[in-house]
Amino acid sequence: MMRSLSMSVLFIILTATLATGQTKVVYPAFESRTDSRYNDLVEILKTALEKTKAEFGPYTLQPSKSGMNEARALAELLNPAGMVTIGWSGTSVQKEKDYRAVRIPLRKGILGYRVALIARDRQANLAKTRNLDALRKASIGQGIGWGDVAIYEANGIKVHTAGYENLFKMVAANRIDLFPRGISEVFPEYAARHAALPNLAIEKNLLIYYPWPYYFFFNKSNTALAKRVEAGLRKMLRDGSFDAIFLKYNRASILKANLKNRRIIRIKNPTLPKHTPLDDASLWFDPATWK
Repeated sequence: MMRSLSMSVLFIILTATLATGQTKVVYPAFESRTDSRYNDLVEILKTALEKTKAEFGPYTLQPSKSGMNEARALAELLNPAGMVTIGWSGTSVQKEKDYRAVRIPLRKGILGYRVALIARDRQANLAKTRNLDALRKASIGQGIGWGDVAIYEANGIKVHTAGYENLFKMVAANRIDLFPRGISEVFPEYAARHAALPNLAIEKNLLIYYPWPYYFFFNKSNTALAKRVEAGLRKMLRDGSFDAIFLKYNRASILKANLKNRRIIRIKNPTLPKHTPLDDASLWFDPATWK
């Protein structure tokens, strides 16, 4: 009965799309007004849709009616009639079973390079954190439903989960030791909050790395939208617009992060699917070759 109902709903959606001649794309609305984490992904998505208008026709692009964290967005995406038609997340074996993934790392894997937010008075103590064993003695904060939680826990690292905005307050108040953030996230997040949280700081010496491709995901049945977005991304890779957006949002942060002078602690990602395109260097950011 449920399968029949889902197929009926999907048929209605597809019929409406064909009738209007438009592809309707709804992405997860951000969690708060100060949340700027996904501006680049929305620009990538819009560009991919623009570049496929000739083949696939017009489209509409809009956020969901209410803000949602990653777990909520993925839950909605499981339903063909859910509030979103596309989501984004770090990948895993289970996610690639549950959803249709386009295996093009949206930020060239840069989210795998983590610079931590800390309490300002903790910087001296963190100088002792020089390897994985030392990192296991620290407590790390992560958002509810974030895929990174499983990675840290698999490496024996203590993780505390909370709502996104609460994590900044927790680390500034010394309730957790580290709140690791992607290179492109940490500086704007700090800038938006340090006035209200004066003890918040960016850790100066540590870089945590794990392979962490971030993909667009779709409901398994939404083959048409997945094909369109992938076609657009492939065009962007060929014409340079994909790298242009990457540099627009990440170049300043990469330079600020001073990566070559940070000590790297590498941890394993046991959730990484075997089909991850790790051999295609053109898809990945590498600090060793950064100029």
